[in-house]
Amino acid sequence: MFVVSLFLGAGDMSFSALWQWDSEAWQLLLISRLPRAIALVLAGTSLAVAGLIMQMLVRNRFVEPSTAGTVESATMGILAVTLLAPGIPVIGKMLVAALFALAGTALFLLILKRVPLRSPFLVPVVGLVLGGVIQAVTTFFAYQHDLLQALHTWTMGDFSGVLRGRYELLWVAFALSCVAYFAADRFTVLGMGEQFTTNLGLNHKRLMLIGMVIVSAISAVVVVTAGSVPFLGLLVPNVVSLVFGDNMRRSLPWVAFLGALFVLACDIVGRLIIYPHEIPIGTVVGVVGSGLFLYLLLNRRTRVA
Repeated sequence: MFVVSLFLGAGDMSFSALWQWDSEAWQLLLISRLPRAIALVLAGTSLAVAGLIMQMLVRNRFVEPSTAGTVESATMGILAVTLLAPGIPVIGKMLVAALFALAGTALFLLILKRVPLRSPFLVPVVGLVLGGVIQAVTTFFAYQHDLLQALHTWTMGDFSGVLRGRYELLWVAFALSCVAYFAADRFTVLGMGEQFTTNLGLNHKRLMLIGMVIVSAISAVVVVTAGSVPFLGLLVPNVVSLVFGDNMRRSLPWVAFLGALFVLACDIVGRLIIYPHEIPIGTVVGVVGSGLFLYLLLNRRTRVA
């Protein structure tokens, strides 16, 4: 998939041109194609891991950053920094977006504690409603300041504009995914509940904070770099859990691998459907992910019945 992504596009680049050291072909590879493929892998890996961590935090298999208000909060943070400090560097935008995402995630968890949830299916509904409210507020202020087009760019995942020098922040998300792997056993215990975690001598609140920071930072980095990619963090962990269960130490490498594979596949499909033009990867992942999400909901409901 990675190699196919490198050689797919309207620009003329082939093995023979690279073998003959064609300068234009090598520039196209190093400036555009290779950074895009690396960004796809890093984003897919990080978002899938973030989804798995979110499910451990909430103890619900139907939650991920795009169904918990986290991504919408990060988008609001980008809009806020665009309005108040438009000249701030990209790293500053990422930090502000991460803080907004952290606040949105904390609000989601606070609502879950106060709302009686008689069914696990209500948890993603609460997250979608919260995300809808945050997105509505963001859209209102974007409309007031003539930034709807920029808002659409942030909310629609698209890697066509990724070039060398514009994707390196994704390595931060990958580093946070590695941190999550080293703390995988603790997150597995966290998914068993506050009382169980405390009985084993772990600090439940500290683990919750660490998990929220990782999820928020990953979401912010991906939104700043390429926009929102929905349902990825929900779909991949659920598929992996069918084989490996809830042991995060065993499942996390497979979640990362399948997340990268799924994003690469959806990007290739989006580039082939109306070749040489492209369909944004956010649209492709949204269509495929929403369909599989409905299938998981109906399948789980059938099992419960």
